[in-house]
Amino acid sequence: MAERKRRLPAWAWSLIGAVVLGVGLLVSPLFASGDEVVATWPSEAPTGTIAEPTATTGQTAVAVLSTLEVKGRAPQTGYEREEFGQRWLDVDRNGCDTRNDILARDLAEAVTEGGCKVITGTLADPFTGETISFLRGQDTSDDVQIDHVVALSDAWQKGAQQLTPEERARFANDPLNLLAVDGPANAQKGDSDAATWLPSNKGYRCAYVARQVSVKATYGLWVTPAEHDAIARVLEGCPDEPALAPAYAPDAVESGPAPPPAPAETHYANCDAVRAAGAAPIRRGEPGFAEHLDRDNDGVGCAA
Repeated sequence: MAERKRRLPAWAWSLIGAVVLGVGLLVSPLFASGDEVVATWPSEAPTGTIAEPTATTGQTAVAVLSTLEVKGRAPQTGYEREEFGQRWLDVDRNGCDTRNDILARDLAEAVTEGGCKVITGTLADPFTGETISFLRGQDTSDDVQIDHVVALSDAWQKGAQQLTPEERARFANDPLNLLAVDGPANAQKGDSDAATWLPSNKGYRCAYVARQVSVKATYGLWVTPAEHDAIARVLEGCPDEPALAPAYAPDAVESGPAPPPAPAETHYANCDAVRAAGAAPIRRGEPGFAEHLDRDNDGVGCAA
């Protein structure tokens, strides 16, 4: 892979705060061709670094694609990012939010601060095929972004409106649906589906659409005719590409105990004041949160 040299400016950047309860929830049937394969949320969530999804037994992406409903896109009416919960739960209950877990999973030689916050690392970017140096900072963090493989807006228009809030929160934080990728490529993708955007790295397209198919099957989402045909064309060249199931899926998405409530007018001058009040880490949307407390703009202030 070609090494991309990025200019790194001076240090000067993307759900937690509510406990989402859903004990005993099951992921909808994952695939249904021949013997049904069902993915469930384990009764006890493991701790540690999130692992890559693994291939399901006897299921190809081609077979799973054939099980997806094909119909038109629903209106985007009512879509807001908040419909999928606040950003970045601690889905594996290891004390680290999903964004940092995905960075730690996908970056080589990742260096962390405070046990969770990924500071530096190297990404073999699946979208472009380039190697990208990651350095956390206000002007550099978005060189590497966390992509929702099936975009939230796309999901909203293809069945997610019918999911419960808990299921949408799971969808937005499911490691199966998340990849660390090149920031500009992620911005170019936006909320596109496979009919309108595919990675420029052609060697990754089979794995990419297989992952999209797997996510949509997991959450009962549909595909448009154009999207179905675009995915089918890619998979013609790799008919044995496996469908994937989550390597980790909790029975309840939890963020741990909420910080002590603070009055609506609370203002914290700095992180020392936040810690003294017992409110650290403080997250976007919580009383007292302010941008000056979140210098790396990841939605979590005073974490370390």
